[in-house]
Amino acid sequence: MKRIGIDVGGTNTDAVLLSGSEILRSVKTATTTDVTTGIQNAMAHILDGGNPAYAEGVRAIMIGTTHFTNAVVERRGLSKVAVIRIGLPAAHSIMPMQAWPADLRACVEGPVFLIEGGNEFDGRPIVPFGRARMVEIAKEIRDAGVTAAAITGVFSPLTSECEDEAASILAEVAPDVSVTLSSQLGRIGLIERENATILNSALHDMARYTVNAFETAIVESGVDAPLYLTQNDGTVMQAAHAAQFPVLCFASGPTNSMRGARMLSGLDEAIVLDVGGTTTDAGCLVGGFPREANSKVDVGGVSTFFRMPDVVAIALGGGTIVDEARKAIGPASVGYRISQMARVAGGETLTLTDIAVHRGLMEFGDPDRVAGLAPSLSQHVEGWIETQLADLVDRMKTSAADIPVVAVGGGAALVPNHLPGVSCVIKVENAGVANAIGAAMAQVSGEIDRVFHDVDRAQAISRASELARHRAVSAGADEASLETLDVEDTPLSYIPGNPLRVRVRMIGDLKI
Repeated sequence: MKRIGIDVGGTNTDAVLLSGSEILRSVKTATTTDVTTGIQNAMAHILDGGNPAYAEGVRAIMIGTTHFTNAVVERRGLSKVAVIRIGLPAAHSIMPMQAWPADLRACVEGPVFLIEGGNEFDGRPIVPFGRARMVEIAKEIRDAGVTAAAITGVFSPLTSECEDEAASILAEVAPDVSVTLSSQLGRIGLIERENATILNSALHDMARYTVNAFETAIVESGVDAPLYLTQNDGTVMQAAHAAQFPVLCFASGPTNSMRGARMLSGLDEAIVLDVGGTTTDAGCLVGGFPREANSKVDVGGVSTFFRMPDVVAIALGGGTIVDEARKAIGPASVGYRISQMARVAGGETLTLTDIAVHRGLMEFGDPDRVAGLAPSLSQHVEGWIETQLADLVDRMKTSAADIPVVAVGGGAALVPNHLPGVSCVIKVENAGVANAIGAAMAQVSGEIDRVFHDVDRAQAISRASELARHRAVSAGADEASLETLDVEDTPLSYIPGNPLRVRVRMIGDLKI
């Protein structure tokens, strides 16, 4: 089966055409402002202008994008959101968005409402849902002209009745308002779940535009295949689902690179160094998937509790600037302008790419333009890179044992062949498009995070597994290929009913 994988970054759009696990064609092009053109350019190259030998038999197209993360970080393209929290009288001590950065809050915050309702951990209602008040709120939202709303209820992942009723009333009174329910995003913690729900609603308009642009580019390329977007857990979701839940795409870029590294190296357990133009991102493969962060993750200064990969970034990339006189390195970088500003490209700025060309590690531009660099400078830079990457690897390790490192990204040649505490450094073919390969090879997952009470551990895990299985199949997984990836169970002490919090994630191949 042929698949196309595309990774749309802030600088480059990378694409690959796979047949099974064989890479038929690949390309790295510049990302364009209008999104569509960059994807069309990449598609035209890997399909050889529509050559039937490549275009026929493409069964799926997977795209990873940083657009949604960048929108939050750069505070652009976000909508005002009406925030509804269901939980009075219990959930009023911390108001929504209190810990948000002031500039982001100013971009997103619309009218905020607190209303009676919500549930206990075992599903019992705190108080009856304030239906009459919700009708009033819906009218206020309609009259305020807000086009997006975020609804969050206490313990709604366990029972979403209050959120569903609130959404139903809002749809009846203000049908043009797009709504995100926190119960559809998963995990139990109230504030972090509410934050994610608000961000998701703020991105709805941009998500619809972006997904539509992706679909337009694919149609105009002449390929008749379904579109999927990659998620931050290394799996894919259908395009319509991504337009509804764009926050699930956060951090999908590093995740795609790690999954691509896994395919290219064949290693399930390794540290991955993804060297780009500005930074090096380090992550850890566990069981062939990125290790998840086990703490709250900030996105643009907002605390969330997503299933985000555990990634650490440092200012080391192909565009990192080297001060020849002072022998100072970084953290400034020319970034995507490397093809114009690096010395070997005809520019006047000395970068780590120039040093790599001088040392014979990389073929790029005109090596004669750096032939006169002092050997002592080259040795100094080499030592600096080794120190920086060795420290980065050490931060990612969970034991003193040596572990293999896989180098990917356009700047993978900068990684030394030997590093302290590393069993071997693996440099793979097609490392520059590992992110697109990871997107093309992505599978489908289903996750459940729920509290069970008055049942034993085996029954709780069994029920959670069935729910996770159902979600994976609904997301497009082939049920016969499903396998359990993660199981976590945590007893909640000193609470009647012996409650047990269970999180299960299942994964399987895409069913086409």
